[in-house]
Amino acid sequence: MDDLPPGYRFYPTEEEMVSFYLLHKLRGTRNDIDQVIPVLDIYHYNPWELPRFSRDRDRHANSEEWFFFVPRNERETRGGRPNRLTTEGYWKATGSPSDVYSSSQNRAIGRKRTMVFYVGRAPNGRKTQWKMNEYKAIDYSSHDQPSSSSTTANSQV
Repeated sequence: MDDLPPGYRFYPTEEEMVSFYLLHKLRGTRNDIDQVIPVLDIYHYNPWELPRFSRDRDRHANSEEWFFFVPRNERETRGGRPNRLTTEGYWKATGSPSDVYSSSQNRAIGRKRTMVFYVGRAPNGRKTQWKMNEYKAIDYSSHDQPSSSSTTANSQV
């Protein structure tokens, strides 16, 4: 990414995030995806620590968005709930998940969940201004039926 022109900004649409970056990452079909979006277990860090791990950190020091692929934890891969605790707080889902649609196929290709960071522990945590969008892919490759190839894709904090 060092050879990009001045003014370059990584700003994918939700459709691009799911249909290109996340699906290629899940399928392992592009080796260069990690050069654009790093893999990081964001739950090992508090949100204010995340900018230093972003690929765009030097180019966009004042950016308010950072993107990460987050590996699923062991409990989540076995059907359990994800552990979203950090050392100083936790991420809590807010609102209802929404679908991400393909503009060419007019069907849902992913799900987006918005979360808010709370300092402290539930139920006495204090809500902060930190927000994150989590994307999960819906894979239709098996006989045009959705399957659960869902993985957390990125964090916009």
